[in-house]
Amino acid sequence: MRTRHLTSALLYTAISIVCALMLIPFALVLFGAFKSQGEFTSDPGAWLPRSFGNVDNFVALFDRGFGTYLANGVIVAVIVVLANLLFGSMAGYALAKLRFRGRGFVFVMVLATMMVPIVAVFVPQFLVAVQLGLVDTLIGIAFPMLVLPISVFIIRQFAHSIPEELFEAARLDGAGDVRVFATIFLPLLTPALATVSVLTFLSAWNAFVWPLVIAQSQSTYTLPVGLAIAAQANQTTEYGVLLAGAVVVLLPVLVLFLFLQKYFVQGIAATGIK
Repeated sequence: MRTRHLTSALLYTAISIVCALMLIPFALVLFGAFKSQGEFTSDPGAWLPRSFGNVDNFVALFDRGFGTYLANGVIVAVIVVLANLLFGSMAGYALAKLRFRGRGFVFVMVLATMMVPIVAVFVPQFLVAVQLGLVDTLIGIAFPMLVLPISVFIIRQFAHSIPEELFEAARLDGAGDVRVFATIFLPLLTPALATVSVLTFLSAWNAFVWPLVIAQSQSTYTLPVGLAIAAQANQTTEYGVLLAGAVVVLLPVLVLFLFLQKYFVQGIAATGIK
């Protein structure tokens, strides 16, 4: 019994240390958001700001158009999440529950696209966006992320945990594939959909290179691009403004994860098992 308690104490101590080390960068970002530019230059090694009441960095951030970048980022992220939930669910349902020739080959192709570096398809994606007239639009920014392979993979893997008997009973009652998909398949996908929501939201929220190329004006810039611009003043980087922007960018991700944490963990666990 003493050995077990000692082991548990050592384990919790090690976990606490690791968690503390992982939280240090976030603490530095939060503290730095309240520091003035003078504090960074005079004492760059200081952790704590002189005053937590100094919100000049946040004021300067939104005075430089960060509200527009924030709205653009939210719109693009919502479009990407909704598109992946819809199209990823449809593709996952077809690959997991429908029988058709070439199903295995299609799934292999989905896995193959997950292994292709983004830079390998960057130029073709840009040319397609130009041909479709999507340059300098929010739809154009969301375009390459509308159906991510990871969304199809997660939903397809999770779908295998749903008993076939449910679908067979529905078909015996005369339900077609559309009704089975909408009334049986989707309601059982909550953990997988939560996982897809978090992962696709992060992909759209943190995208930098593609929005930088496809957006031609500041009115269509998203958060990462806008943050890089907003932190520049007189050819110098204002680190306080940059860190204040990082805090604002982090908050929606943190809130989303806290709301979907339970289902996110269930979805990851079920996908890994299958």
